[in-house]
Amino acid sequence: MVSVNGSGFAYSSGYLSLNAAVRTAEMELSRERRRRRILMRRRSNNRVVPDVVVGDLVAADGIPLEAPVNGGGLVGGFEGMQIGVPMAPPSPQVEAERGNPEPVIGAIAVSGRMRYMEDEICIQTKLCSPAINGFYPVHYFGVFDGHGGAHFSNTCKLRMHQILKEQLTGVSMQPYPMWPGYSTMSFPVPGIITDESVLQETWKTVMSHCFARTETVAHRTCPCGSVGFRCRHRQGYVTFSGTTAVTVVLTNKHIVTANCGDSRAVLYRGGRVVPLSFDHKGDRSDEKARVESSGGRIVRTDTYRVEGVLSMTRAIGDRFLKPLVISEPEVTFIRRSEEDEFIILASDGFWDVVSTQMAGEVTRECLVESDDDDDVNMDHDGLGNGPSPGFGPSPLLCPSKSALAAGLLCRLAVARKSNDNISVIVVDLKRVVSGDRSDDDDNEVMDGN
Repeated sequence: MVSVNGSGFAYSSGYLSLNAAVRTAEMELSRERRRRRILMRRRSNNRVVPDVVVGDLVAADGIPLEAPVNGGGLVGGFEGMQIGVPMAPPSPQVEAERGNPEPVIGAIAVSGRMRYMEDEICIQTKLCSPAINGFYPVHYFGVFDGHGGAHFSNTCKLRMHQILKEQLTGVSMQPYPMWPGYSTMSFPVPGIITDESVLQETWKTVMSHCFARTETVAHRTCPCGSVGFRCRHRQGYVTFSGTTAVTVVLTNKHIVTANCGDSRAVLYRGGRVVPLSFDHKGDRSDEKARVESSGGRIVRTDTYRVEGVLSMTRAIGDRFLKPLVISEPEVTFIRRSEEDEFIILASDGFWDVVSTQMAGEVTRECLVESDDDDDVNMDHDGLGNGPSPGFGPSPLLCPSKSALAAGLLCRLAVARKSNDNISVIVVDLKRVVSGDRSDDDDNEVMDGN
């Protein structure tokens, strides 16, 4: 039916119905977005909220989370958990006695003799309290050594821990989808697991999906910050850049390490060095065989390089070398011991000039110094006026022994003629952050740029 209004303009009643339907749909979408915001606020405050479908939430990479399979049963160590059911985290007293208290951490990142800084580090203590860890908190540490630019290392710093948190809890880090096309979580949230072998395989799956989703986010984000390259910048900068990644997830009973590239993590246990990761270089026989089976080759120039270009066989990014260079991490799973003293994570700018044994010995000397020596250094005049010039490190520059150890390791690498960016994280497993001190006082990241 066609009508004519007073101005002589003909319009269709079907046209008006369509407009009304569009307005109704927009109002419904607005109400749905408001409901999601309220839901996320309530979940952040640990309140009881109505049950919703998992697919209503949006992942950190912009894709709605999928519903649990098998009706939320235990599948390969993953147990689908209803969103909206409040968690039951332990009290602070129980956490201190049985949980996973926050360790004292020191970190430093410097450009060294390089003109540009492409290294990034990330420290997230008490990242979340997932069911896979008995609802006790887990701590996250990461070192990312970029090449061909800092885009991928910066993306890993900003987003990898968010994606990992989503993998462990199912709680979205983004209220709205950014754009379609991202790979979604293809498995439900991991639940409580008692079998050690199943727990190990579950962590491997979680970390593998985390690395893959982070790479997808970086590939579809422009260095200027535009999502999906809507800025119309050329994508060549992203195509020819990448990053290594070594991450450590510290639970109350285990140390989970995921490595992709030649950054490295080591554990000092009972006076000996225990490697937590292994470099992915072309001189490794298994890595060389994998590259050659994919149709590539390892060319020896100044070192072993994939197709004569990249000196590592695994990295996040480097799209032009796919599928020869993969982002699949190598995951190690080690049970914690009372003999564990500290963990060192560092980029290859440090490990190329300092051996793991030397790094362990230097760090141990910094951490085992008695508290009496610290008092003498920090208050030399005995009047509470702080250190005298030339006596001990300033508490503002080195708020903890871990920070002192990280700074000393960095200076050691520079003195030994490192030509690359240097990033070091020292995690003291014997000391924890006390309840009456702020995190900023105990855990310090020094930026030497």
